[in-house]
Amino acid sequence: MFGSFTVLSTLVLAGFVRAWPYDAGCVCTYGDPCWPDAATFAQLESQVSQPLVYPYPTASACYPAVNPSGNCSEVIQNWMDGNWRSSIPGSMEAPNFESFEFKNGTLSACYLNTSLGIPCKRGNVPVIGVDARTPGDIQAAVKFAVQYNLKLVIKNTGHDFLGPSAARGAFVVWTHNMKNITYDATFIPQGAPSNETYQAVTLGADVQWHEAYDAVNQHGRMMVGEASLGGSVGAAGGWLQGGGHSALSPTYGLGVDNAIEITVVTSTGEHLTVNNYQYSDLFWALRGSGGGTYGVVTSVTYRTYESLPVAFYVFQANATNTTSMQELIAGMLQFQTNFTDDGWGGYAGMSDTSVLFGIISPNMSTEAANASTQPWTDYAASLQGVSLFAQIHTFASWYEWYMTFFNTPGQNGGNLMITSRLLSRDTLANQSKHVAEILVNCQGTFNMIAGGKVSQIDPESAGVNPVWRNAVVEVLCGVSWDDGASSKEIQGLISQLQTWISAFHDVAPNDGAYFNEASLFEIDWQTTFFGSHYSQLKDIKEKYDPCRLFVVAEGVGSEEWNKQLTCRL
Repeated sequence: MFGSFTVLSTLVLAGFVRAWPYDAGCVCTYGDPCWPDAATFAQLESQVSQPLVYPYPTASACYPAVNPSGNCSEVIQNWMDGNWRSSIPGSMEAPNFESFEFKNGTLSACYLNTSLGIPCKRGNVPVIGVDARTPGDIQAAVKFAVQYNLKLVIKNTGHDFLGPSAARGAFVVWTHNMKNITYDATFIPQGAPSNETYQAVTLGADVQWHEAYDAVNQHGRMMVGEASLGGSVGAAGGWLQGGGHSALSPTYGLGVDNAIEITVVTSTGEHLTVNNYQYSDLFWALRGSGGGTYGVVTSVTYRTYESLPVAFYVFQANATNTTSMQELIAGMLQFQTNFTDDGWGGYAGMSDTSVLFGIISPNMSTEAANASTQPWTDYAASLQGVSLFAQIHTFASWYEWYMTFFNTPGQNGGNLMITSRLLSRDTLANQSKHVAEILVNCQGTFNMIAGGKVSQIDPESAGVNPVWRNAVVEVLCGVSWDDGASSKEIQGLISQLQTWISAFHDVAPNDGAYFNEASLFEIDWQTTFFGSHYSQLKDIKEKYDPCRLFVVAEGVGSEEWNKQLTCRL
């Protein structure tokens, strides 16, 4: 199995791995005879700037026999805080991705609810890794992983729904402490003509959105980014590499449309600066085709925009019955094209008989905001069995709006799986009734983060799925469960999720899904996530990852691996 191991190690140490046609069969995981010993890891530690990390499951501090140095009170107090969770190398946004299910249905997990009497197990949490502070740290870690053929994962903040930030028995590159932020009002991409300048900000690998927003606001600027409670999502990691949607996208485009330059460490150990002028194929692929696939991103440079006032439209409605609720949601979906074309973007959630959504538009006057939203307000008010509240507010800046609604911890720490579907104009015009039935059934959410500017950008300008350029909204359904749920109970919920996946696929077969907010059970995932770009992306993957080091679930090239992503098929 590891016949080429000695030769490969020699080539890595000699620095000639760049052109090596690597094929090792299976990767090495903890417990295998090939796993490096303590002395070997000590050699790695001498090459990096920080001591190696030994990740634990988030709840392990509540089990003294497992993690005697932990503070259980701190865990309980901060369990839902995404920024706290992201500061822990073994913690994931959704704890179910910290767990591992064996073939016999037995779960290896560590639950916050200690009263269940279930021992704390490591589950899917990596066993050791590098606390990367510099590109050099990442280069050392990558070379080590290639040399010893290790199962490697990259962990940024742990906000993901396909589980790429964790793997059982793996070696992890943890980028959380790469926090450099540099604002440059005359930024020139490497290799670009001197007259091509941007008012740009360069963010280290794990700058989180709340940190990025604070920084650019100090310069009177704003930027396209994610909105979540606490702003704990990473701004230069998987968010961008999956596409990166925002409430500002209908006005300014997706995250991938606003990235100017990216630096990345590839499996050959090179640290590349990629943009439209150099390594343009890799720059194209990194913008939208999934994190953890081509290398370890060390920084991203984004364009920024003048800080502008925003109009904010808030709408809340209650329906007396399911029929009225479905009619309300169907109408709301049909109106989304008008909203996004006018530059509105935002988020909506619902229960079985109520819906709440808020949308913003930069630099729109109150009069224009009223004129834009009034047709929808009037339509909703005309529906039988519906009562509503609607109002326009103004904020002096996008940053003020963000701080008002999102500057609070939350939204993390629950066992969760989701599915999403990007809905095109055609689907909204012709299938809104059927989509509404699914959303009311799953009590789903939808994000108004496409259309407008997103639709005006050339589908071939970035590696993101071309269906984004026809999309208007993203709809989502999800399932959740309590600690200690059995494998049978979880499988029952997954079955329900698969029913919604099939339903979305049936009503919108050509619309695709958002890689960052999707399921491990999507139908025809290559097409669903990557569309017509897949074959080109796979060629780029093979070019820049000759060592086949970077493999994530349902990522480009993963069909060549087994379910555990440990052995090539």
